[in-house]
Amino acid sequence: MSDVASSMTPVARHSLFDDAQALITGTLFVGIGLAMFRHAGLMTGGTVGLAFLAHYATGAAFGPLFFVINLPFYVLAWKRMGRRFTLKTIAAVTLLAWLSEVLPNWFQLQQVAPWFAAIGGGLLVGAGFIILFRHRASLGGLNVLVLWLQERFGWRAGVVQMAIDAAILLASWPWIDAQRLALSVLAAAAMNFALAVNHRPGRYMAF
Repeated sequence: MSDVASSMTPVARHSLFDDAQALITGTLFVGIGLAMFRHAGLMTGGTVGLAFLAHYATGAAFGPLFFVINLPFYVLAWKRMGRRFTLKTIAAVTLLAWLSEVLPNWFQLQQVAPWFAAIGGGLLVGAGFIILFRHRASLGGLNVLVLWLQERFGWRAGVVQMAIDAAILLASWPWIDAQRLALSVLAAAAMNFALAVNHRPGRYMAF
């Protein structure tokens, strides 16, 4: 009876405050997870992974690269996901780009076991994505594509994201050794495990 009643309960729209705290909390989770990755010399997937690739290849700062790489994807976000989603995504991307540059001044890691950076960092990034996804936002780029595929075709976000991430990780081979690549795969698995288990179509209906 309670299940039936709960399924019939109208879904409340997120308030501006709800969305603001979610953007801050979600990007902070991701930012701390990425700080662990960078400390251990690991890679990741998505547009974050593309920004890491560009960072390793050119030596340019990660934050500006991440911001610029996401710019073309906003067109897809606007057309497929709507104005509200796109504006929140732009805010999240901008916040993470900024956090990635200022976090080293506030949060310095002295020692982190690489295996823990992979698992702990991966789970933190996955949790941050879930917070953003549940408030109809993302970190741009490939996350936008993955979310659109889930909404349009019902493809599970975690599974699709894992396939894309695997391709990006393989592309990082020239810049990281075999051990760090293996740990990066472990990090991607931890992140996408959190997504696949906790972010399923129909599980969370609020927007």
